[in-house]
Amino acid sequence: MINNICFSHPFDNNIFESILDETQYVGYYDLPNQDLGYLDNFYRQMRLRIKPEIITDIVIIGIGGSSLGTKAIYEFMKTRKKLARKIHFIDSTDPNTILSICKSINLQSSYFFIISKSGTTIETLASYKYILSSIKDIELKKNNFAIITDPNSSLQKYAENHDILFLNSSPDVGGRFSVLSEVGIVPLWFCGIDIKKLLNGAKSVKDNFFMKKLIYKNILTKGSFYSANQKKYNINALFSYSDAFQSLNDWYVQLWGESLGKKHKTTQKNIGLTPVGLIGPKDQHSFLQLISEGPRDKTVTFLKIKNYENNYKIPKASINNLEEFDDLNGIRFSKLINLQADSVIESLKNYKEIPLDEIIITEQNESSIGQLIFYFQLLTSVVGGYLGVNTYDQPGVESGKKILKKYLEKL
Repeated sequence: MINNICFSHPFDNNIFESILDETQYVGYYDLPNQDLGYLDNFYRQMRLRIKPEIITDIVIIGIGGSSLGTKAIYEFMKTRKKLARKIHFIDSTDPNTILSICKSINLQSSYFFIISKSGTTIETLASYKYILSSIKDIELKKNNFAIITDPNSSLQKYAENHDILFLNSSPDVGGRFSVLSEVGIVPLWFCGIDIKKLLNGAKSVKDNFFMKKLIYKNILTKGSFYSANQKKYNINALFSYSDAFQSLNDWYVQLWGESLGKKHKTTQKNIGLTPVGLIGPKDQHSFLQLISEGPRDKTVTFLKIKNYENNYKIPKASINNLEEFDDLNGIRFSKLINLQADSVIESLKNYKEIPLDEIIITEQNESSIGQLIFYFQLLTSVVGGYLGVNTYDQPGVESGKKILKKYLEKL
C-alpha cells in the first residue's frame, strides 16, 4: 500500500506514545496477531448440528459495526474470487429489504449469524424475531443459527437456554473496530475468504506503523494536519476509484463519524470531522463540482487499485460522427479508470487550498483490504488523539437508543 500526501505538516510524537498506551487496553490493536483456533472449534461444533457442505447462503443479521466491516471485505472480494457461499446482510428494519432477502434464500440451505455485541440491539432482534417466525422446523431454528455477542450478554444467555451455538466477541474491541475480530472473521472465513492473508495485510500496516516506518510518518502527518485545520477543513471526502470500494466507504463513514464526532474531553466543545464517501468515476459527474469550486472546507483522499486482474479492453471500433473518441480504442478499462483518477487529482492540484492525498493498493485481494482496514483504524485513533476526544465511545448514539426504547414501551 502506497500513501502519497500532497501536503506536509509537523507532528507530535507524544500522540504516538499515547497510542502505545492505548494498546494496553484497546483490543483492536492486537487483532492482526490473534490466534485463530476458535475457527476450528466453531467448525467442529457446527458439524455436530448440520452438514456445512449443504449451506449455500450466509445471512448476517446485524447493524453498524456488526455488519459494515464484514460487508466491506465481502463486497471487495466477491468479484475477484470464487467464494464458497454468498452472504446476505439484513442490516436495516426496512420491511421491503427484509422481505426481499427472505424471498431470495432457501431456509434449509442458509446459515444465519445473529451479531450484537451488546446483545440488546433493537434492529437486530426485530429482524431475528421475523426470521424465527418464518421457520416452523424447531431443529432448523437451533442448528442453522449462530450468535456472536459479548460475554454474559442477554443474547448469550438466550443462546445457552435454547441450545444455539454461540461465540463470544472480544469485549475490549468496539463495534466499529471489530471487523477483524470474531464478528467479521467467522462469517468471512465460512464464505471462503483467506483469513490469514487478510490478517497478514493488517499486520504489515501495524508493524510498519509501530516500527516508525513510512506509514507511521504519513498517519501522524495527516492526523496532525486534520486536527490543526479542523475548523477550516472539517469535511474529509474519500474518493474511491472502484465500485468494489462502495461498502468500504460506508464502513469508513461510520468509523470516522462515530469515533470523531464528540465533545472535547476537557473543554466539552462539540468537535469532529465529517466523512463523505464517493465513488469514481461516477461522482466526477456530481460531487466533484462542489470540491472544485465550492467552499474550501474539504480534504480529499483518493483510493485506487494499481493492478486489476481484469484486462477487458475497449473494442477497436469507430462510430460514425464520434470519431474523436477513437483514442479510446484498445485501452484497458483498468487503465482508463486510473487515468480518470489521475486527471481529477491533477486538476484539483491546480486549484488552491484543496489538501489531497492518494492511497494506492497493488491488487484486489485479501491482503490489500486487510491493509486498508487497519490503516483507517490507526488513522482514526491518531486523529482522535490529536482532537482530544474519546475515540471509542458513542454517547450520542446511545441517547437515541434510550429514546426509542421509551417510544416502544408506550406502544
